[in-house]
Amino acid sequence: MSKHKKQFKLLAAGDFHGDKLAAKKLADLAEKENVDLVVLNGDLVEEEDTSGIIGPFVAKNKKVIILPGNHETIATADFLAELYNITNLHGYYMKFGDIGFFGCGGANVGLSQLTEQEIYETLKKGFEKIKDLPKKVMITHVHPADTKMEMFSKFVKGSKGLKRAIDKFKPDILICGHVHEAEGIEELVGKTRVLNVGKNGKIINL
Repeated sequence: MSKHKKQFKLLAAGDFHGDKLAAKKLADLAEKENVDLVVLNGDLVEEEDTSGIIGPFVAKNKKVIILPGNHETIATADFLAELYNITNLHGYYMKFGDIGFFGCGGANVGLSQLTEQEIYETLKKGFEKIKDLPKKVMITHVHPADTKMEMFSKFVKGSKGLKRAIDKFKPDILICGHVHEAEGIEELVGKTRVLNVGKNGKIINL
């Protein structure tokens, strides 16, 4: 008789833009829901004030992955990762059992502006390290082009490099943000479940 496998639970959120109250509420939720991992996918802090956003999650003894958004630099994300002993997933990967995570921060606009080719290549770099795992989760700040969520804003264009990565790597889930008007939207791109999590966050069971 096979043992029932414990479900892996994560809390994903982003686009705080320095909202410490929102971060504290989600840290409380992460504790209440006993999540295995917290994913914070960019636009977390204001450059002049990096306190109070990641600390509440670390204080609850949660594993945390972060990415830079378009309002903070990759250097800021590296600084935060070192300060709190957490992982900046930009161009990197992590493995939890049979689940692989890989990511790309920044966006096609802003402080950490990347070209569409750079977005694709950054994701490819992480994907290569986890491609043999049965479950794959791609994490970005920017949302993909040619999707419903792109239609929610006339000003914030989705990433064609990210869309190409979805089509090529076929992750099970993409966690994104960036376009605030599309917060909470979920859609399928091919067989990939795409979730725009925003600052209210989302519990995801894997």
